[in-house]
Amino acid sequence: MNEPIPVSRVVDHGAAKLMPDVDRERAWLLTVDGAPQSYVDLDEPTHLEFEYARRLGHVLDTVAEPGRPLDALHLGGGALTLPRYLTATRPGSRQDVVEADEGLLKLVVEYLPLPDGAGVALHAADARVWLEAAPDDSADVLVADVYGGSRVPAHLTSLGYAREARRVLRDGGVYLANLADAAPFAFLRSQLATFAAEFRELTLIAEPGVLRGRRFGNAVLVAAHHPLDTAALTRLAAADAFPARVEHGAALRDFIGDARPVRDEDAVPSPEPPDGAFGIG
Repeated sequence: MNEPIPVSRVVDHGAAKLMPDVDRERAWLLTVDGAPQSYVDLDEPTHLEFEYARRLGHVLDTVAEPGRPLDALHLGGGALTLPRYLTATRPGSRQDVVEADEGLLKLVVEYLPLPDGAGVALHAADARVWLEAAPDDSADVLVADVYGGSRVPAHLTSLGYAREARRVLRDGGVYLANLADAAPFAFLRSQLATFAAEFRELTLIAEPGVLRGRRFGNAVLVAAHHPLDTAALTRLAAADAFPARVEHGAALRDFIGDARPVRDEDAVPSPEPPDGAFGIG
């Protein structure tokens, strides 16, 4: 049997590389310009290698009773890790994936094809443009994991964007986003303030070391109009190999402090990660 070999291709927004995992037979790491983007195990789609992906998975596990299909909108495609996860854990879900890099989508579909009948529709488009054209009340979950290089684009950080997300989500819907920042958390606080202006309930999931300002890292923002199952999220996040804290209520309001919602005209991308923050060996 031939060993899988790395695949490299110049895509629309950088140099993409698919690298096989020597420890898992049909698992692959996707990088773009050397930065890890996604990890996929084709034989075990419920295996979420990256910690932030696992936390997003915990939210997806708790937004509805186990196994119930969801209508999901994913902004940012990568290697389609979370769409594959939802297909496996909630069969019958209908999913739309919006990815600005059409070349990247083609590479992923060619080498890491989705299973037959996955119910996943792929769209090569700008996330904000696609969101603004999406129907009202059409999604149960909206997952935002959009990075231009290693930064969240400015037009996906504003009050106008949050308002579109609220419009597209159903009353019981949940918004979740992968963000990254470091102390003093100007970007993260502003994102929480922005979504607090449009959603009644907010939760933040991140490693204690990140929240204490010790290092740059990921944080998962969760927003909804109904109380989230923070007890279940806390249990799941605490059981991970790298445990995370779940902040909500008064503690989260204290964290937001005097941060203000971001207007479109004032929006800026997320901060540039320090060298080596998300690199691979």
